[in-house]
Amino acid sequence: MGAGHAHKLYRHGHSPVHGLPPHTKLAAVLGFVVIVVSTPREAVWAFGLYAALLAAVAAVARIPAGFLLKRLLIEIPFVAFALLMPFVVPGERTEVLGVSLSVPGLWGAWNVLAKGTLGVAASVLLASTTELRALVLGLQRLKLPPLLVQIASFMIRYGDVITDEMRRMSVARRSRGFEAKGVRHWGVLAKSAGALFIRSYERGERVHLAMVSRGYTGTMPVIDEATATRAQWARAAALPLSALLICLLGWTL
Repeated sequence: MGAGHAHKLYRHGHSPVHGLPPHTKLAAVLGFVVIVVSTPREAVWAFGLYAALLAAVAAVARIPAGFLLKRLLIEIPFVAFALLMPFVVPGERTEVLGVSLSVPGLWGAWNVLAKGTLGVAASVLLASTTELRALVLGLQRLKLPPLLVQIASFMIRYGDVITDEMRRMSVARRSRGFEAKGVRHWGVLAKSAGALFIRSYERGERVHLAMVSRGYTGTMPVIDEATATRAQWARAAALPLSALLICLLGWTL
């Protein structure tokens, strides 16, 4: 995995957030999400403050609002689920614009939307300011099981390879006049998926044999040692500590 490998969520920059070591950002986002989830849903004002904290981080990282909002579209399936809750959850009913809705369902929908959106936004900010390779190094630094780190590393490395293979197969089909226009073409697409699986499996075997022939014994060598100073940890901790204060106020007020 080359040092220049970047993903679509990443936005190149030289902001203070970009410059933080990856494991400090991972720990900060994890802490922030846990605190947000722990906040009582009735403290509506607290979630507004959480959103303001993330907006401040985005401003420091120089991440445009449009860039962030487009990547939040991944949350749409959860939004659809949340919007159904006021109609299907049993319990006390109330009328909103002439429509009978469940009170527990409304609170449940708010809980899912608020906490889910904040969690996704925090994750998008992390991905926007940290390269994939750095994220893997951060997980390694946080002592995640080495096998899981290796699986993540290989998944990142060969995700683009498999995507390129799919693109070549699609071009080959179109060059032969094939266009998927209905159910009758599903058979061809299924065969293409099978061929892609076989090619990926065989490629994996070849890569593994090449690694073993070069001395691979189940562990990957550490090329870059990600370290962080106390000042960097303090800057990263500003987000979860501020969120913790808001959470405590939410439980006491």
